[in-house]
Amino acid sequence: MLFRTPRWIFALLLLMGIGYLFIPAQHKNEEFTKNAPQYEAAQKQNLIAQDLNLTNDLCRDQCKSDFRRLLLELQQTPKHQIDQKLQQLRADHTHMLAVSWTQPNRQPAITSGTLSSDIRESLAPYQDKAKQSLQQGEVYHSPSILVDQEYYMLLAVPSTKGGGLTGVIKQSILNRIHDQQKKNLRLVPYPSEGNYQMESVDSNTHRDIRVDNGEENGGVSHYNKEQVVVKFQVIPNQAEMAQIKKTIHAASVQKLGYTYVFKSNKLTAEQMMAHFKKSNNIEYVEPHYYYMSNEQPNPNDDLFTPHQWNLPITQTIEGWAISKGNDNIIIAVLDTGVDLEHTDLEGRLVSGLNIVKPEQEPYDDVGHGTHVTGVISATVNNLEGVAGMTWYDKVMPIKVLDHSGAGTTYSVAQGIIWATDHGAKVINMSLGNYAQAEFLHDAIRYAFDHDVILIAASGNDNTDQPGFPAAYPEVFAVAATDNYQQRAPFSNYGDYIDVAAPGVSIASTYLDNQYAALSGTSMASPHVAALAALIRSVNPLLKNTEVMDIMRNTAIDLGEHGKDTQFGYGQINVEQALIQANNTKNSVRLFPEWVKREIEQIRSKYTAMLDGA
Repeated sequence: MLFRTPRWIFALLLLMGIGYLFIPAQHKNEEFTKNAPQYEAAQKQNLIAQDLNLTNDLCRDQCKSDFRRLLLELQQTPKHQIDQKLQQLRADHTHMLAVSWTQPNRQPAITSGTLSSDIRESLAPYQDKAKQSLQQGEVYHSPSILVDQEYYMLLAVPSTKGGGLTGVIKQSILNRIHDQQKKNLRLVPYPSEGNYQMESVDSNTHRDIRVDNGEENGGVSHYNKEQVVVKFQVIPNQAEMAQIKKTIHAASVQKLGYTYVFKSNKLTAEQMMAHFKKSNNIEYVEPHYYYMSNEQPNPNDDLFTPHQWNLPITQTIEGWAISKGNDNIIIAVLDTGVDLEHTDLEGRLVSGLNIVKPEQEPYDDVGHGTHVTGVISATVNNLEGVAGMTWYDKVMPIKVLDHSGAGTTYSVAQGIIWATDHGAKVINMSLGNYAQAEFLHDAIRYAFDHDVILIAASGNDNTDQPGFPAAYPEVFAVAATDNYQQRAPFSNYGDYIDVAAPGVSIASTYLDNQYAALSGTSMASPHVAALAALIRSVNPLLKNTEVMDIMRNTAIDLGEHGKDTQFGYGQINVEQALIQANNTKNSVRLFPEWVKREIEQIRSKYTAMLDGA
């Protein structure tokens, strides 16, 4: 497998997805192992078309929601402030070139923004349809029209009071996704751009070779106040059970597998837990959480229901009944930076670092890092955009890759060490190379020795050749699955894979306050990073190795029974992982260990404060 690299340093490249072709679930993965260049190219082109179609849908759906919100505001806005509201909408969403408010009383429309004559003429055939739709109280959006190599659409959204908003939307995001995916999916040779003079070398021999085409690039839980769940080390006999019932004033006892659910007429759940914890025969005792119900409310984010298949299939919604996260748990995202002004990421970030240009904030000039960040932490239940996997865990953006999507081993190593020293508990790396670098490995060991959980994408070349940093033993390696729970055909595989996660046509945040669908193990990795943060939110005293074991042990077994090269231990299961994390927290047997670790954490924090004084 070949990566284009500098002559003396190895560039770490974005692991965006390689092509995907939707098929029924019964198709076998072997059908995707064909190596013919034409077959690979067809898959990639199909995936680009699929992601572009979904990105187009995301753009239209979110613009409609933005218009509807503004229409509600305009009903309460004095007429002389209408223009100001329209200008603010365009300032917040720069792809909205012009917006007009059609008043219900047939007075002249109020318009903000101007259009070139070419755009006006190209969209003129659709103006009458837009006006007619507003009069009929219906939404209208035109096809995407190409004008001077850019796409535009006309959108009309009616008001419940009559009239409505009409706007011209510039869909530059479509060209950007298309061009970015062609490069990242290796449909074109990796360009010699950015801060690096690129050379092609064999990753094993470091011998110079020539690459002529793309193919050669190869928080809050709810529980029943009268019930507790108990698992005994040794099941009580009849006399012992009778005594337990008498002591806690049991109204009922229900046996579920290896556990018992006790309900008391007099004692609260807290009082019963305190009682059972005094016994030496208790494996664990915990509240009877309501997450055991089959129904969980979906978030109200605009784009969740129609586009985010990735959260239900990983049991994320059910997992939120146990924990929605903890704002003290920080996930560092080593990537191209982040759109720091994206409204769906507002309040979800902590201060980060720009290693590429240290004098600047870690702004994203590619879109990849913003997309990865949104998978983890896009605001949930804000009636806007997409939902991230965690409600409260924060992201620390660290820009280690430049505008071409490449960065040196030094940049990535520096990012790992900086994130570790500044409080990150989880590090996501949606980047990689096929050559080992001891310098990078030393940085990874440093973070691992400081109890950080390192997550990395495995790669997108449908190969079993180990990619790094994912294949380092201290790193948790992630493969990608589709919505049929099949291995995505672009996903790398091998003995080093730990788990798999959704990575095909994932909807998330993108540059300029927009949303896009992207595919790749780059998109799978942040699902696992978010889960690791949720587990640590439930029990912050767990070691990094213990968090990794929980994710492996609770994964949904796919493919061959047990661990295999295609999926590792299987696809992540958020609900089961958080249940197991919660069980460890409430384990009576482990209680002395938690006390010991908590004391050690306090001692370490106090020592660090003294050292810094």
